[in-house]
Amino acid sequence: MMRSAVRPTRVTLFLMTALITLLPLPAVAAKPHHKREAREQILALEQQWRTAQLNDDVPAMDKLLSDDYLGITSGGDVLTKAQQLDRMRTRALSLTSLEISDIKIKLVGQIAIVNSLARTTGTSDSVRLDGSFRYTRVYQHLPSGAWKITNFEITRIRGQREPETSAN
Repeated sequence: MMRSAVRPTRVTLFLMTALITLLPLPAVAAKPHHKREAREQILALEQQWRTAQLNDDVPAMDKLLSDDYLGITSGGDVLTKAQQLDRMRTRALSLTSLEISDIKIKLVGQIAIVNSLARTTGTSDSVRLDGSFRYTRVYQHLPSGAWKITNFEITRIRGQREPETSAN
């Protein structure tokens, strides 16, 4: 009697071990995501963003921004994707130069956080936007494999001259 009670336990244990071994775990089944590859993709997207911004390329920017995008301007305004694209269409934000340096990328799961230094020349709502700024841009890696910008925030570096009203 004892023998038959032990036998199902061993069989059950064997079957459970076999199933666990054969079942794909999400981490194993998922396509490996290498950090160096992700950093290279993010750097390329940063360049695409810069080019779209300088050229007022609304279709390119539309592809870069997620549908739930939220951005915070240097003046503290919160913008949705539609509002950001409208600012580009109407040239409410117009940059004539944009130099980006000191890029730092932090990868956390399916999120990439980019911090950079931006030196700009241009206008925002007819106010000069010349100076140095620090910004944070957040990318999300979607199940489709694409990276999309979900958040953006920019802050003027202290000690920079205050914007002057443009003579338009």
